[in-house]
Amino acid sequence: MTKEAPEFSRPLAVDRVPLGGMTVTVKAAAAERAALAVRLAVPAIESLVCVFQLRPGPGGAVDATGLLTALVTQVCIVSLDEFATDLTEHFTLRFVPAGYESDDIDPDSVDEIPVAVGLLDLGEAAAEQIALALDPYPRKPGAELDAGSEDLSANPFATLARLRKPQ
Repeated sequence: MTKEAPEFSRPLAVDRVPLGGMTVTVKAAAAERAALAVRLAVPAIESLVCVFQLRPGPGGAVDATGLLTALVTQVCIVSLDEFATDLTEHFTLRFVPAGYESDDIDPDSVDEIPVAVGLLDLGEAAAEQIALALDPYPRKPGAELDAGSEDLSANPFATLARLRKPQ
């Protein structure tokens, strides 16, 4: 089984990160954004830029902080209308040599990304960050659920029964 190449890939050799650190900006091209939108099940990604601050870490790791900015078209779960969402996310992560990931299950610990053959993939890291930043239940501003005039809290199955009956 072969692993497909990521839609948005920006490899960087670990040994290119100087001791004083470096800043790297990655920007997704139109074709990369279109392919990434398919992967993330959103109608479109209009822009995607990620700025990484990279610094060598302990044990061959590379520590990264970043700022992701993106304009994403999502579908409202209430109205099913498409709408634009501006994303701005600050994040921290650590690239570690494959096989040396910690087994820390603390959700507040720094996310670790395994690095094979000494290459960081900043594009894939940005893709993962946008996936984490997306609202899993996007709602267009102003979209409201129509609760109807009856009190559904007393019997939530009443609505289902009403839908089954021909009118």
